[in-house]
Order: sequence, then C-alpha cells, then structure tokens
Amino acid sequence: MTSIADTAGTTGAAATPAAGRREPLATRLTGRLGGGAVRGFLLLVALFWLMPTVGLLISSFRHPTDIGTSGWWKVFSTPAQLTVNNYQDLLSDHAITSSLVNTVLITVPATLLVVVIGSLAGYAFAWMDFRGRDWLFLLVVGLLVVPIQIALLPVEHLFRDIGIFGQIIGVVLFHVGFGLPFAIFLLRNFFAEIPRELLEAARLDGASELRLFTQVIMPLGGPAIASLGIFQFLWVWNDMLVALIFSNSDSQPITVALQQQVRQFGNNVDVLAPGAFISMVIPLIVFFAFQRQFVSGVMAGAVK
Repeated sequence: MTSIADTAGTTGAAATPAAGRREPLATRLTGRLGGGAVRGFLLLVALFWLMPTVGLLISSFRHPTDIGTSGWWKVFSTPAQLTVNNYQDLLSDHAITSSLVNTVLITVPATLLVVVIGSLAGYAFAWMDFRGRDWLFLLVVGLLVVPIQIALLPVEHLFRDIGIFGQIIGVVLFHVGFGLPFAIFLLRNFFAEIPRELLEAARLDGASELRLFTQVIMPLGGPAIASLGIFQFLWVWNDMLVALIFSNSDSQPITVALQQQVRQFGNNVDVLAPGAFISMVIPLIVFFAFQRQFVSGVMAGAVK
C-alpha cells in the first residue's frame, strides 16, 4: 500500500517540471502587446497615416503661390500664410458648388433606396415562405461576383434608350442596382438569426407582416442596417467611375468635378485643395456620427 508521503513526493516530482515550463514565445509576445511601447508605436502609425489629411487641410488655407514655393509644414513657422480666400473662391465656383449639390442628390437617394429595399427583401428571404425563395436567394448571391465594369456599356445603352442617360436618376439607379445584392445578402443573414419565438409571439398577437417588420425586425436589426447605410454612403459618395460615365456637366458629382478641374486647370490649387478636403471630410463626419451603430452592427455580426 502506497504511503501518503510517497504519494505527495510523486505528485511534487511530477508537478516540478510543469511549474518550471516556459510559456511559448507567441503567448509571451501576445501578453506584451498592451504595453506602453506598443501603444506609442500605434500612435505614431496613426499620426503618420493622418499626415496627408492634415497637409491637405493646411494647403486648403494657403495661397497658391506659397503652395508652389514651399511645403505645407512651413505654415508653422510663418502662420501668416493662412487665408480663407481659397474657400471664398470655392464658393464662387459654380462647377464645384453645383457638383456638391449633385453629390448629395445622388448619394442620399441611393443610400436610402438600398437600405429600404434591402431590408424588405432581407426580411422576405429570411422569414417568409414563397415558391423559389432559395433559388432566388442563390441568384442574389451570384450577383455579388458580377463586376461593375462589365455592366457599364449594356446599362449605358439601356439608359440611352429610355432617356435617362446623363441624368442624376441614372446614376442613382445604377448604384441601387449594384448595391442591392450585398444589402440583401447581409441583412438576410442578420435577420435569420433573430429568435423565431419573437416572431411567433407577435403573430399570435395578431401582428401583420408589415407591423412585424416595422416593430420587431427593424429595431433588432438597427445596427446591421446602420452599418449597411454607412458602407453604401461611403461607396456612392467616393465613386467616380460610375459618375464619370453616366453623368454629364449638369449632373456630375464632386469627384468628377475635381477631376475636370485637374485636367483643365492644372495649377488651380486654390480651388482643388479646399474642394478635395470638403469632399473627404463629409464622409468622415457621417462615419463618426454613426460610429456607435456601425461598431454595434459589426460586433453583432461577429457574435452571430
């Protein structure tokens, strides 16, 4: 019969190598990632990444002569270079101001239509039974791999035939058509994870499909819908390829207007710098305004 002392000695001998075992290198490196040195390095990377934006902002307040003779960092030694004349010239440039209005008229409807139609279709694919539902959803998924470039010429001929080529509505419809497959795919998968018991309880209470969608699905799917809206807004606002083909001088957005300024007036920096900054800062404002909903949607999708 083994004694208690022998058992304790055996246990201690077996535990000694485990106690002296070193952690793997990857584990030790991961544990040190939260240190001050790493945070300082990440801060430097962030500042370096923001440097072009800061340079563009400072250049938008400098005189064109100063921009051509010295770098934007010279403003720290000679702050008298700063002026608001560039923005005054920008506001007096009809091509730039009208293009900003056109950008809003294109981006807002294209975003709202994709969110609304994508939400309704996502709910239908997730919780409504109809003939051919799975095959239709596979068709929507297949449309995700269709590149925009191969549809430019056929859609251009179609828009010419129906008389909307060169108009804002044509640009909006193109963005809606290519934004819907991703929207339906994203929202359908998110809505499908909602507990079935909630929908069954609402149906037992006499809720119609429309009321079920507006009072149950929409509040629970708010984070995913907000994320989709941000993605769609940024994509449409920053697009130049679609607008360059489907718009004309009366309907072109800010991206095309700035490209035309570069081609026609290569040294027109007093208009290009503030115009480019305004074109960039508005999407940033929208993103930070809905940042909480965006993060909630991403985290909810990760958990599901």
